[in-house]
Amino acid sequence: MDVAPLENRRGVFISQYGATIMRTARKEEIVTQLRERLATAKHLILTDYTGLSVGEIGQLRGDLRKDGSGYAVVKNTLFRLAAGDQLAKELESFLAGPTGIVFAGSDPVAPAKALKKFSDSVKSVAVKAAIIDGKLTDAKQVAALASLPSKQELLAKLVGSLASPMRGLVTVLSGNQRGLVQVLNAIREKRLASA
Repeated sequence: MDVAPLENRRGVFISQYGATIMRTARKEEIVTQLRERLATAKHLILTDYTGLSVGEIGQLRGDLRKDGSGYAVVKNTLFRLAAGDQLAKELESFLAGPTGIVFAGSDPVAPAKALKKFSDSVKSVAVKAAIIDGKLTDAKQVAALASLPSKQELLAKLVGSLASPMRGLVTVLSGNQRGLVQVLNAIREKRLASA
């Protein structure tokens, strides 16, 4: 009985039992790409994408891309290889079943908000865990992040609170000038009337 895998048109091997077997070169390429993404990502959010269609995953990717984050569906074994020993050990209990990973930049709030918005409006995406600022966090903490104001909202509030005292100072100073002009105008009119 011949059990050698057969290659299909796309270069993916298929065993006689229907299981897909990737070429080693393709696996190495995926691991290299994952390592690059892990090196540039400051925050990671692991999700369970069970029940999402390809179109819905594409929509989620688009929503996350707006804030500079990325989303990838990965094989757990390839992610373990790319992550290295320490990170793989931290995430071992969460690398079971279908796993999608959010690769976030400097702001962990924006992707958490995008995941929550997507879960509320389209279809629920379960958060397994996250690495925020190098620390392992659970789904509850990611939900708490989603309830925080975004970085832009916080900056706008800061600018507003800094501008408010200055606006008051300008009003007070212009009020004094206006009062001085009115007093000088009254003196002038009094002199004109007496002359």
